[in-house]
Amino acid sequence: MYCRHYGFKEKPFNVTSDPAFFYLSRRHKEAIACMSYGIEQRKGIITVTGEIGTGKTTICRTLLHQLDKSIKTALVLNPYFSELQLLEFIVQDFGIKVKKRTRLSLINELNGFLINESCSGNNAAIIIDEAQNLTVRQLEQIRLLSNLETDKEKLLQIILIGQPELREKLGLRELRQIKQRVMVDYHIEPLDNDEVKDYILHRLSIAGSDRQKPEFTESALREICQFSHGVPRLINLICDRALLLGFIKEKDCISEAIIRDCIKDIRVKQ
Repeated sequence: MYCRHYGFKEKPFNVTSDPAFFYLSRRHKEAIACMSYGIEQRKGIITVTGEIGTGKTTICRTLLHQLDKSIKTALVLNPYFSELQLLEFIVQDFGIKVKKRTRLSLINELNGFLINESCSGNNAAIIIDEAQNLTVRQLEQIRLLSNLETDKEKLLQIILIGQPELREKLGLRELRQIKQRVMVDYHIEPLDNDEVKDYILHRLSIAGSDRQKPEFTESALREICQFSHGVPRLINLICDRALLLGFIKEKDCISEAIIRDCIKDIRVKQ
């Protein structure tokens, strides 16, 4: 609705995980570097955590775009499966054809695939998003998959990405074996105030505005920082509403008053 008014080619503050709009903050760079290092150095199990809306799913997609073609990947976006279904999904996502859908058959086929890839100089990684939803039994299944190795290296790298509850779950006594195998661990913090401003300008630029509008005033940016606490999803939420309200009021400048009106509206609806 407001795109034509502001000269955008597309909406700059959608909440979908679009790598084209990804803003590489210092923390996101570090998270991707940790995951890349864990995969390339065959560290086995890697964990990345962050609060809701800090960009974890976008990091997943960005990492997949950056990985070398020699690294075969399986991506699980939401692990609401049984242990056997999770294993079956992973095998299928690697493109492995199986004759029998039993746990033993699936693991044997996966092991054979990983050995062949390793002999060809390739590597393999499983990326599981929303990993805080994994059950204890699923995590135990993942631990067993991490046992797939040669005398010298891990055949399968496993990245668990989730909310802070994942850390709590891995702290359970019955999961101490898998926790001890986590070789790389990183927690994503929200953006700082300077990064919030850069984040907004970055997304406006990517959206393709061909004019010097809209402009967010410094006081408006301070309100956004205070409301969002640096969480990208909340920044998107408030900025999208602000642009809509600015369009309705025929304003080219997004002021503190517009941001405050949007915040009131959001809080009323929550």
